[in-house]
Amino acid sequence: MEGFNLFNKRKMLAGSLSFLSALALVGCGGGETADSGGSQGTGGSDGDKELTFMFRGGEDEKKAYQAAINAFEDANPGVSVNVISTDADQYATKLQAAIAGNDIPDVFYVEQGDVMAYVDNGILKDITEEVENSDFDIENVWEYGINSYRYDGKNIGQGNIYGLPKDVGPFALGYNKAMFEEAGIDLPDPDTPYTFEEFVEVGKQLTKDNDGDGELDQWATGFNVNWSLHAFVWSNGGEYLSEDYSEVLIDSPEFIEALQYFADLQNVHGLTPSVAQAQTLDTYQRWMNGEIAFFPVGPWDMSTYATLDFEYDLVPWPAGKTGVAATYIGSLGIGVSEATKHVDEAIELAMYLSTSKEGQQQLVDAQIQIPNLIDMADEWAADTESVPNNKKEFVDIVGEYGRALPAARTYTAEWYDEFFINIQPVLDGEQTAEEYVKQVQPRMQELLDASIIQHEQSAN
Repeated sequence: MEGFNLFNKRKMLAGSLSFLSALALVGCGGGETADSGGSQGTGGSDGDKELTFMFRGGEDEKKAYQAAINAFEDANPGVSVNVISTDADQYATKLQAAIAGNDIPDVFYVEQGDVMAYVDNGILKDITEEVENSDFDIENVWEYGINSYRYDGKNIGQGNIYGLPKDVGPFALGYNKAMFEEAGIDLPDPDTPYTFEEFVEVGKQLTKDNDGDGELDQWATGFNVNWSLHAFVWSNGGEYLSEDYSEVLIDSPEFIEALQYFADLQNVHGLTPSVAQAQTLDTYQRWMNGEIAFFPVGPWDMSTYATLDFEYDLVPWPAGKTGVAATYIGSLGIGVSEATKHVDEAIELAMYLSTSKEGQQQLVDAQIQIPNLIDMADEWAADTESVPNNKKEFVDIVGEYGRALPAARTYTAEWYDEFFINIQPVLDGEQTAEEYVKQVQPRMQELLDASIIQHEQSAN
């Protein structure tokens, strides 16, 4: 995905911000090959101008990107691209090592939450003029994707462009069609979300002991709190932060109610595997095995889920008091180094990977993302024959109701990470949601205040 590694990465970055601030990066050399241990070499000719492109991803993504790079080289004689790939959990460390060693790749993946720090510290290049004067129609690129890499020195979402979306990652809710059919339950409405109460009632019908041994072996769901709680909070009218990102609001009644509902799915309603059962086999594997009815799905999952033994589809997340489904959109960006020696070619590569129909088609065919181009995405979603049939749900999330993750627009993520550190007693039913949020909110506010001060000092 593109978003699942955001906060572990951000935690490491936050610890090194003071170090980054001390670097005189603007004058550092760029365009050399960073020592990642994962270089795949170039896909084309030995050009006069060599660019380095550093990214992370699985085998499907690596193959798709290499094909896209080959096409870029064919279209740009005299330019070659050295591809540096890493596993997802190594990327942050290796990129930081490249930065510290004054060996920044010309073009590289950048997390949403890193844009402010990277701009303030002279790592990312302002590419606004080149993007706005290019041949492609910026209005045909998802606004969320472009705005995720805009920064005016204070806020993300406005100002100049310092990156382009590698992808937009809508986090939808998937369901196992076979379970519904076997239980004789009508399939979920793709346009109308379940209410919280309806979701519980349907979930009870889907939680079963199929082999009669007295132990459950099929469950309604198995949500990870780090990635799924947002949908319940937002649809219930709760917020993590105030609109100006300065105040932690998790102690509101709406937030507390949603968190308690989330915990009650297991502790009151028994719709998820127990802690012991989850330790035996995690919920992701249980979903893959056909033991769980509802599970989160991102576009990055499609290539893996193509091998499932059951058919799955997408529906809106259950809706709380607002009556409207909610979820988040992740994203990765493609940035250009401020220090690149080949400015025009580096920006051209970033634009090609982000917005060219040829490059996008490679990634879409690999089933790892939805198109960044709106017209292309609409055409892709109109295919209701391939699985998932309701691909339109992904498009609706990006174009209509998806939101950035809570810490994607704050300078550091420690305030947000703090929420999850000691949340297990709530999930286990040993502490109420109200008790927990009143305990953790002051500490989160303290960390957020520190983040704001750090941002002000870095910007100056």
